[in-house]
Amino acid sequence: MTESPLAQPRAVHHVRLTVTDIARSRAFYRSLLGVDPVFDFSDQVDGPGVREDPERLFGGCVFPVGEQLVGLRPVAATGDVFESTRVGLDHLSLALGSLAELRAAAARLDEAGVVHGEVTELDGLGLAILSVQDPDDINLELSAPV
Repeated sequence: MTESPLAQPRAVHHVRLTVTDIARSRAFYRSLLGVDPVFDFSDQVDGPGVREDPERLFGGCVFPVGEQLVGLRPVAATGDVFESTRVGLDHLSLALGSLAELRAAAARLDEAGVVHGEVTELDGLGLAILSVQDPDDINLELSAPV
């Protein structure tokens, strides 16, 4: 009997983040990523059954990030906030191609009025990062090789 090869994942297809306010989060991620969503049902969030409907993305939206996707799902209770010390997500890091691109992203965030950390080169790792919190306090990081 021949063993079939294991079906091993080749990439992350998508990540979906739970948010409290879809309009606020959509605007933030539009500024962070510099693109519009590829799927967007955020204008239907208050319609009947939308928050329960996976075909309408639960009233959320999805942004392209290279060949992957980052989705937003507006089902968290108002006032709930992210905590990186709880089981689950610590942070989401999005890769850029160069240090110049990372600096350009920082400038785009400045223009949009988004508060963020400094571009920090991590000695010995060959990596530079820029940290930012989304409106629900989810830890995000833009990273680039140095």
